[in-house]
This record gives sequence, structure tokens and C-alpha cells, in this order.
Amino acid sequence: MKNNDTLKLIIPVYNEEGAIGLVIEDWTNKLTSLGIEFKIYTYNDGSKDNTSSILHSLAENNKNLVVVDKPNSGHGPTILKGYKDNIDADWLFQVDSDNELKAEDFDKFWNARYEYDFLIGKRINRVSPLARIITTQISRIVVSLFYGSGILDVNAPYRLIRVSSFKNHLNKIPNDTFAPNLIVSGIACSKKMRIKQFDVTHYNRETGEVSIKKWKLFKAAFKSFKQTIFYRFK
Repeated sequence: MKNNDTLKLIIPVYNEEGAIGLVIEDWTNKLTSLGIEFKIYTYNDGSKDNTSSILHSLAENNKNLVVVDKPNSGHGPTILKGYKDNIDADWLFQVDSDNELKAEDFDKFWNARYEYDFLIGKRINRVSPLARIITTQISRIVVSLFYGSGILDVNAPYRLIRVSSFKNHLNKIPNDTFAPNLIVSGIACSKKMRIKQFDVTHYNRETGEVSIKKWKLFKAAFKSFKQTIFYRFK
């Protein structure tokens, strides 16, 4: 394995004007300190606040930051676009833009990458609404039943992906998939890839708010479970 592996960080962004500056600074400092050849790709999913202007301003002084403005399509399709656009890298890492999961835990992922195809976080100290905790548990059950067990936090937005192991699979996931990370975790299990899980500290959201709540969350979860199951038998 070469030592100069390239990394592309994928961050979907929607209405995160209060947090996005901190997120970019956090990840830029961490990846620079590790001596990694990296780019941070932020996908602005049609934000209605000042997110886009903040990102473009940051990019003027950050050569490793790439801003992609796109029409709103949702969190999942935006993540998937980021994956498919950047499969020329050796590694992809996906994290959300809400600053709930920070760069402090990344070292152990990067340092362990030689032996694994898929490294994923397990969120600890997580304080979230009951509805989100329930959907997280059901997500794990769905992936376990239809793809195979082995991953505890299947939808965790803190994952390092060896592109050569996933490249062909990523291109087959439909672009409108609501929760592609469930399918990505499922593929890792069903293909018996080398998987490593690490605890990652979850912090409470300090700015903005989640875009899907209560009843809408359960409707969205049902849609994602159905797509995840259908993909397994595609």
C-alpha cells in the first residue's frame, strides 16, 4: 500500500450557516496535520440561508476546499452524488455538516486503513430525539436481516471507504436513493469486506435544526428501508 493515498472528504450541506465555518476549519486543520493529500468537497444542497456565500468565501483562502452548488435533492442523493463524482480518489470519507461529529476521531480511522475496506463510526454519548434513536435501531435490523450483521451504527455519517472495493457498487445505487449509506453499509456486509468500527463522540447540535422531524422522519425512514430492501434483490 502506498503512503501517499489521496483522500476526498464529502460533506453534504443544507442551511448550516452557523456551523459550516467551524466544520471546514476543524477538518482542514486535522487533515493538514496528518500530512494527507486531500480535498474537501462541500455539496451545497440548495441552501436558503448564507451557507453558499460563506463556503465560497472560505474557498478563496483554502486551496483544499471545493464548493459544489446544486439544486435541492435531499441529504441522501447529495451524499451519493459526492461519492459518484469523486471515485478517482483512493479513499472517500463522508461526514455531515452539523458539527455533531468532529475531526478529533479521524486519526484512528486513517491510521488503520491499510487492513480494511470500510471503516465506520459508532456514535457514543448520543443525545437525539426518541424518533431518531428508533429509526437508527430499525436501520440496523433491516441491514442485518437483508445484507448481513456486523455493523452496529449502519447509518453513521462518519465513514472511510476504500474506493477500489466500492467503485462498481456505488455506480449501481440509484441517484434518488434516500439513505444510500444504509446500502453502502449493507454492501460491506454482504460482500464480506474487511470492516472496522470505532467509537466516535457525538456532540449536541449547537446551531441550526434538523430538516426532517417527527412524522416526516418516520415517513422518510419507511422510504429508505423500502429502497434498501429492494436494492438487495435488484
